[in-house]
Amino acid sequence: MSKWFFLLLILFTASWGFAQSNALQDLKVDVVYLSSDYLEGRETGSKGEALAAEYIAHRFKAIGLKPMGENDTWFHDFDFVFKSNPHAADGEPRTGMNVVGYIDNGAPTTVVIGAHYDHLGHGHFGSLHAGEKAIHNGADDNASGIAAMLRIAAALNKTGKAKGNNYLFIGFSGEELGLYGSKNFVNTPTIDKGAINYMINMDMVGRLNEEKVLAVNGAGTSPVWKPALEKIKVGGIQAKTSDSGVGPSDHTSFYLENIPVLHFFTGQHMDYHKPSDDAHLVNYQGLLDVSDYILALIEALDNQGKIAFTKTKDEDESRKATSFKVTLGVMPDYVYNGEGMRVDGVLDGRPAAAAGLEKGDIIIKLGDIEVKDIYSYMEGLGKFKKGETTKVVFKRGEKMMEKEVTF
Repeated sequence: MSKWFFLLLILFTASWGFAQSNALQDLKVDVVYLSSDYLEGRETGSKGEALAAEYIAHRFKAIGLKPMGENDTWFHDFDFVFKSNPHAADGEPRTGMNVVGYIDNGAPTTVVIGAHYDHLGHGHFGSLHAGEKAIHNGADDNASGIAAMLRIAAALNKTGKAKGNNYLFIGFSGEELGLYGSKNFVNTPTIDKGAINYMINMDMVGRLNEEKVLAVNGAGTSPVWKPALEKIKVGGIQAKTSDSGVGPSDHTSFYLENIPVLHFFTGQHMDYHKPSDDAHLVNYQGLLDVSDYILALIEALDNQGKIAFTKTKDEDESRKATSFKVTLGVMPDYVYNGEGMRVDGVLDGRPAAAAGLEKGDIIIKLGDIEVKDIYSYMEGLGKFKKGETTKVVFKRGEKMMEKEVTF
């Protein structure tokens, strides 16, 4: 990455207001660069993604973090098959990369603080844009989360507060395609997974509204969350909590490993997954306040030791589930490349749990519908109505099984 580009970026951002604090200016620099056309929408496995990853690694190094990727690097790679649309017969083999940095306080437990940095490139099947293809810059989704993560990393490293945990900072890729990066990390972690205390995820934290309402999902995943959140008073922020540890972002991968999680989110807007999600629309003071709110929570929990995990009643199995009249109640394994649809998690109180399906089962037939992959599974769900009963055929290990399921 050329030095002159960094210089121009800093000069440009500085012109937004010399009186602003360094923290606020850093947030602006990070969001403006990551959501610039120069990165072409940061699609996983693309040149733009690689440029974004290099930038995050550069910022980690400048902050003073330690590389904690693979082989003493900043990067944690994963292979996947990219499909331009869900009905494509074939895909393109690609490699994506997480970016991983570490603060080692010599503590027995580690807090994971993450945000995804990938986005939709010029617009693939996740885009809500109806016009011609255009760069989807993803300023709120999720340059804002990366900027907040970097702000928190700098503050924890500089102030020396909250030494009761180590801190692992992860810029995830592949989130938009189905949590590829975070799922790969929990399967092949670069630290002892058993030492992870809890995970904080920031996804779309750049549009704090005038009422300063901050959605905090996963508040039911540990008994400490709600009492701690009630005591945090920063920037007039009002936390609106939901219990579920399952949602359409990277904290889900950690929750399914029985790790307490929180997902911070400032709300949906009309620019979501459209080319109009640009840097000038970000509420930078709000982004700073959200970052400071999370910092205050981390500091408040510093003397708690390893916090307890609680399984929650999960409210949604995926962002696609709402388009169907029924749900089976499973988390699909989005990175499974074999035939069928492998179950990554079974949600309590849902049809799959009642039928006895388990994590790792590979669904190959739903009623009369052959399930070849996740997309045919989704299409199959659309054939059923609430109250209907059918048979699900699946493979458990080497054994073929059949169960009756009622939606």
